[in-house]
Amino acid sequence: MGCTKTFSASYIFFNKVETKHLNTIPAFNLQLFAGEKTEEATPKRKAEARQKGQVAKSMEINSVFVIVAAFLTLKAIGPYIFDELANYMKFIFANLIVADFTITSAEQVFIGFAMIFLKTALPVMCVILVVALSINFAQVGFNFSTEPLMPKFDKINPLSGFGRLFSKRSLVELCKSLFKIAVIGGFIYRFMMNQTKQVPSLISVELIDSLHLTAALILDLVFNISTVLFVLAIFDYMYQWWENKDSMKMSKEDIKQEYKQMEGDPQIKGKIKQRQREMAMRRMMQDIPKADVVVTNPTHFAVALRYDEDMLAPIIVAKGQNLIAQKIKEIAKDHKVIIVENKMLARALYAAVEIGHPVPHELYQAVAEVLAYVYKLKKRLP
Repeated sequence: MGCTKTFSASYIFFNKVETKHLNTIPAFNLQLFAGEKTEEATPKRKAEARQKGQVAKSMEINSVFVIVAAFLTLKAIGPYIFDELANYMKFIFANLIVADFTITSAEQVFIGFAMIFLKTALPVMCVILVVALSINFAQVGFNFSTEPLMPKFDKINPLSGFGRLFSKRSLVELCKSLFKIAVIGGFIYRFMMNQTKQVPSLISVELIDSLHLTAALILDLVFNISTVLFVLAIFDYMYQWWENKDSMKMSKEDIKQEYKQMEGDPQIKGKIKQRQREMAMRRMMQDIPKADVVVTNPTHFAVALRYDEDMLAPIIVAKGQNLIAQKIKEIAKDHKVIIVENKMLARALYAAVEIGHPVPHELYQAVAEVLAYVYKLKKRLP
């Protein structure tokens, strides 16, 4: 008896301890994680983002190729540009400086300057334009979108602007710019220290030679900097691709909502299908009086056939099973459509032919016998 009491007390004690321990376990609401964006973007989401201009694109790559293209063009047509500018300067100092300044002379200066600008700057600008468009096309393909140009209140809202100023993207861009300035600044400093030995030699050479030497140093510096920028641009493009992919991620709830928008609400779709079935049923019942014969099972299947002289083969105007079969027979009796009992033919027609379709070749003989019987019976009827 004492052991029984001890066991009961111990059981009650451990039961209370276990209950207390279970009550202290925190309860997690799994619905809180439904909005977490962990799923990859769907094709529809990607297409919508592309239409809005939200694509992975690195401006660093554009800058590198534009700079290289511009300085390569300058290197290629540099002598031509120098000759054009030199000849124009000679013309100015030889003719217009000594002459009276009039409206005619001002027009000549303006027209001459415009022509020199077109001859020298236009080729470089055209090359830059072609290269910039080509690099953009290589990164994102053909994507014409006016969505980024549309005015939005968020863009002029000070609060939204303040939030963007301290956003993760702005912080990344700041760190990237500081790193780029540090790397390029250090590279330029190192390059200039290595080239300082050539600076004193510029004093003793002719002006044209010093210009050529200076241009060569500048081009060499630009191409070396472009190499560094190209390496940084590759990493920037990888980051932009990852950031764009991460920003388009969706939650499970987003995917469900998108599926509903694309496929429609299941309840609405069910109602639409139900209405369609009801309309099809009404049309089928309306066509039964036009039938020549109804072939039955006799209780489980009923198939209504119609044949005119201009038809290649008899067609099925109605068919049904169980209750629908009974309804078809009732309408047929009300409109004096002949009902023929043929179990095998009724089953075969119900299984093989859809409403509105002709009878297949395999059943021609059986259907022809039924129609012949119906026509003979109609002749006997008053």
